[in-house]
Amino acid sequence: MPAYVIVNVDVLDEEAGLAYAPVAQRSILEHGGRYLVAGATPQAVEGVWDSSRFVVLEFPDMDRIREWYDSPEYRRAREIREGGVRVAMLFAEGAPPEGFSLPA
Repeated sequence: MPAYVIVNVDVLDEEAGLAYAPVAQRSILEHGGRYLVAGATPQAVEGVWDSSRFVVLEFPDMDRIREWYDSPEYRRAREIREGGVRVAMLFAEGAPPEGFSLPA
């Protein structure tokens, strides 16, 4: 079942952001991920969004996300962004084909 990485990115240092982005992107693609949403913060309708960028990634499953996140390639990207790019990240399982239902 597909799994997702939801990321709020706050670029504190443009140079660090420019160095981080291609290394992170390469690592994502090499581990079977794909970008669903990437770019400027979406229009806030409710609540407050305090990031300069917003990203949603899709991977084949949660195991692939964990392989990517722990990979040497992405560890390198995390080192590059340290101190210059603040990231808040969530891993989320996709909904089963029959959809999502609330408990009764």
